[in-house]
Amino acid sequence: MTKINSPANETMFYPSEEILKSSRVKDYDCLYKESIEERERFWEIEAGKLNWYKKWERVLDDTDKPFYKWYTGGKINIVANAIDKHLSADTRNKLALIWEGEPGDVRTFSFFALNREVSKFANVLKAMGARKGDIITIYMPQIPELIIAMLASAKIGAAHSVVYGGFSVEALAERIEDARSNILVTADGGFRRGKPTNLKTIANEAMRRSPTIMACITVKRTGEECIMENDRDFWWHDLMSMPIASAKCETEVMDAEDPLFILYTSGTTGKPKGLVHTHGGYTVYTSTTFRYVFDYRPEDRWWCAADPGWITGHSYIVYAPMINGATTILYEGAPNHPFPNRWWQMIEKYGINILYTSPTAIRGLMRFGSSWADRHDLSSLRLLGSVGEPINPEAWKWYYEVIGKNRCPIMDTWWQTETGGFMITPLPITPLKPGSATKPFFGNEVEVVDESGKPVKTGEEGNLVIKNPWPGMARTILGDPDRFI
Repeated sequence: MTKINSPANETMFYPSEEILKSSRVKDYDCLYKESIEERERFWEIEAGKLNWYKKWERVLDDTDKPFYKWYTGGKINIVANAIDKHLSADTRNKLALIWEGEPGDVRTFSFFALNREVSKFANVLKAMGARKGDIITIYMPQIPELIIAMLASAKIGAAHSVVYGGFSVEALAERIEDARSNILVTADGGFRRGKPTNLKTIANEAMRRSPTIMACITVKRTGEECIMENDRDFWWHDLMSMPIASAKCETEVMDAEDPLFILYTSGTTGKPKGLVHTHGGYTVYTSTTFRYVFDYRPEDRWWCAADPGWITGHSYIVYAPMINGATTILYEGAPNHPFPNRWWQMIEKYGINILYTSPTAIRGLMRFGSSWADRHDLSSLRLLGSVGEPINPEAWKWYYEVIGKNRCPIMDTWWQTETGGFMITPLPITPLKPGSATKPFFGNEVEVVDESGKPVKTGEEGNLVIKNPWPGMARTILGDPDRFI
């Protein structure tokens, strides 16, 4: 990339000729214009790149605003695109997931092997009484079984509600109660900064407070002693070794508007909102944003260094990479354990091509200086990304210079749980200003307005508004549609 000072004395970074030549999108302005003028056609073309059991009758149904519906009449299941389609493609034996635990243990799954584990657990869930339309709560550390449980739930037509493994008893109990879950999937614990966490104790207390849970399935990760209640608690490994865990399981045909998952907001501004995302629109939107923004190539190894318990992990650890056939990396522990070079060591070890993480993580590693990164070969990286909060220019420049070696564009993405995927983001061809998320993604019109809804002048503060519906938008709030309006 080329660094240039603009007339306003702002430092801008321009993509190299190599990036411009190899990028999937050559002309942002032209494609953006088309996507706005013919929005439904744009999203119809993108949806056509996926596997559907039955094509939609209408791309966008806006007859009940703001409860928009996408691809009405269409039949799909996200698992049919994230796993099933790979079983008869060149990606069948490609690695879908590389997992590294904090102690250093490693597990890998090809798409074929992942399908086997997902199908087995899907049959376990059925044996435990799970049915299409149920909501299964998942409270786990960052281990492969978390992803397997998510995919297995979706495969049988049950929505999953993943609760971040760092949340308290109160937060877990509240989310179980609101979702009215009958099944909880958890673990004895995980590893964080060299110490085991105790998730099962928290889960036990949450189940005592929210007695809707009829079955609790527990992964033995740490080996720490935990209380297992007869007739309610079952070990994952015991169930997966039984005849009920057949490796053959048909993927449920879902309506495009059927719920895929419920994900609760943090609750910092009030009662947590259980946002509902669906199989059709979410599948289209996340896979499209991933493919364009990170210019995905079949040989890429992708690392979204987030937690699957948040929307970033749902969209860009699990679903979008797998739909596109990417090899995704999942790491269990802290970024600086046992030393501040853990991430850089992993990039070198696995040949990671794209790193997507938060400004908080970047700033945390930045304080250890550049020497920890400099001792590793990071030349496999070609793109970097930022997510979760605005990135300050100082952290942006450190990330760009020390990790990206002045050659990797940074995709600074703005979006949130409600949007399902990127809303404002650069592309690899976009000139970059440190700390700026740059321009809207295709199909999206955005504006900054004052309290009365009128556009503000350039340089003035206001409220960011999205002027149009998009396929990945949340459909409603579980059990409280009036709060959604």
